[in-house]
Amino acid sequence: MDAWWMCEVPYPDVPDGVLDSADSVRASLPNRYCDPRVSADLFEEVIDEYLLCDEMGLNVCATEHHAGINSLVGSNPMLVAILARQTRRARILSLGTLISLRREPVRIAEEYAIADVISRGRLELGFVKSGGSEMASANANPVNNIERYWEAIDLVSKALTQQSGPFSWEGKHFTHRHVNIWPRPWQQRFRMWAATGDPHTAAEVGRRGMVHTLVLRGPEGTRRAYAAYRDARREAGLPPAPVDNFAYSAFVCVGDTEEEGLRTGAKLLWFLNTSLKSAPQYAQLLPGTAPPHVAGQAWRTRPKADAAGKGIASASENARKLMSTTVEQAMAQGILFAGNADSVFQQLKRFHDSVGGFGHLTMIGRTGFMTHAESQKNIRLFGKEVLPRLKEIEPVDAAAVAAQ
Repeated sequence: MDAWWMCEVPYPDVPDGVLDSADSVRASLPNRYCDPRVSADLFEEVIDEYLLCDEMGLNVCATEHHAGINSLVGSNPMLVAILARQTRRARILSLGTLISLRREPVRIAEEYAIADVISRGRLELGFVKSGGSEMASANANPVNNIERYWEAIDLVSKALTQQSGPFSWEGKHFTHRHVNIWPRPWQQRFRMWAATGDPHTAAEVGRRGMVHTLVLRGPEGTRRAYAAYRDARREAGLPPAPVDNFAYSAFVCVGDTEEEGLRTGAKLLWFLNTSLKSAPQYAQLLPGTAPPHVAGQAWRTRPKADAAGKGIASASENARKLMSTTVEQAMAQGILFAGNADSVFQQLKRFHDSVGGFGHLTMIGRTGFMTHAESQKNIRLFGKEVLPRLKEIEPVDAAAVAAQ
């Protein structure tokens, strides 16, 4: 197993009174509460932490969100390009540009190609389904979002690999009469990732052979999504996917002692307890977020699972549960791994074995009020004392785990 460190560059320095009175800390909180001097310091610290990861043998991962305290990275390609120039060894995962919100997928392909050339072929591409407050921030239509998502991925992929001159794209959602990007990327073929938790989308990720990453889904949700991925490949007559096609994302904090790791790791839960607060118009009341046959229930109260859904929680349902999560609950749910180095390794190995194995850990290593010094210590301890042991974890029988 390898590891990818990430920080969404959150902005926690908003008064509690403002946060308590706001209906949402995403999309609608006035940016007068964001001091650009504080933002500059945060970016400087986090970029230095990414460079430390490069020294310690960790890969790096950058994400993107819009108009909220949860993340100041409104343009993923900008941060990825900085990391492409400043790092030397680390693979760089863009997880990723919110592709269904952008009206010009070809421009995204151009941005990725430039970053890949600057990094000399160290870029990996990840795609995330947009939703919630991101729709409002981008003035995007949530209806047919998933169709735009897959079509944009197809268009970006072709733009990055076509080398024989201009081509035209006449799709359902995107039309480009003349696509011919310069520079062409360093890599002939990119490894592509997708972050999703619902079995329907996981199945499509499996058919495409992309790396499937689960974000804060816990063992049950992860096993279910991985199973949908594998089942889809088998039903399509495709070969079984290697363990390298599976990834998991969670909060990780390593301390010198168990107590220090838990105390510092508790700060990571700010992301859940504070930054997930969102108004109904960005969640269950957003058109297109629920299938038509359950939309009415979703708008009245919490939706009841149908036979096809098998109890799959919506993103808004997951958010509500996560906002009240304690350290003990987060660790029990497999979304926080914290303690000393040996303890964190054992927690990760147990989780790895319980879900049938995965090849990549995308670790959320800093958020909330974790300090720069605490984050650097976390990176050093993880890179020196945990990462080498993760690389030696033996594969498990995924079929046997799924049958349990």
